[in-house]
Amino acid sequence: MKTYFISDLHLTPSRQDITDCFLNFMETEASHADALYVLGDLFEFWIGDDDSSEFANTIRQAFIKLTDSGVPCYFTQGNRDFLVGKRFAKQTGVTLLDEVAVIDIYGQSAVVLHGDTLCTDDIKYLAFREKVHQPWLQWVFNCIPFFIKKKIVSKVQSDIKDDKQTKSLDIMDVTQKEVENVISANKVDLMIHGHTHRPNIHSFDMNEVAKKRIVLGDWYTQGSVLEFTEQGFELQNRAFGNVFPKDS
Repeated sequence: MKTYFISDLHLTPSRQDITDCFLNFMETEASHADALYVLGDLFEFWIGDDDSSEFANTIRQAFIKLTDSGVPCYFTQGNRDFLVGKRFAKQTGVTLLDEVAVIDIYGQSAVVLHGDTLCTDDIKYLAFREKVHQPWLQWVFNCIPFFIKKKIVSKVQSDIKDDKQTKSLDIMDVTQKEVENVISANKVDLMIHGHTHRPNIHSFDMNEVAKKRIVLGDWYTQGSVLEFTEQGFELQNRAFGNVFPKDS
């Protein structure tokens, strides 16, 4: 029995190696799991559920095949794919999670989220995030013809890239205070998130109670997977170009 967690794949047509690794993982490993959790930034940027490109449809088909086989798949929106919506969920069979969600993993409660909201020192980004998450603005954007949305997104991506180059790495990491606030508010001992691209398992105490924070890795140079079983969990890598054997 295994449950998998992934995030920060940043899938894009220009990185076929990442896409191939993801599709292979879905076919040979996720298809035999108890569940799959995608904790945001599956895409480099998701322009909207009306994307009918060959690339977008290939990714949809991977999820359709997985959920049709009976494997539940849960999706948390990230800062790159916050426009993944109900239409995508209906098309693929995935279940959209709230921004912060408490789940049960083999009897253990955990809070899962993308992780961008934990980076409270990044004030400029959080202001941008609040703006683009306004329902009325998203509604207007979704009504715009797709080719115009592509131009807008291209400009936004360029601005984001320029902004990141001027920020310190510390600003783009989580703050411990916010981590503890979220854990306390949700009354759990375990947090799982992505976003920071700093895979690690952090252990700390809160009021003399042991807590853990698992950070998922990105897929820029290799696949990164959190494998969770009844016996425990492990952060694992998947080399690009490798074919994973199907579980027996």
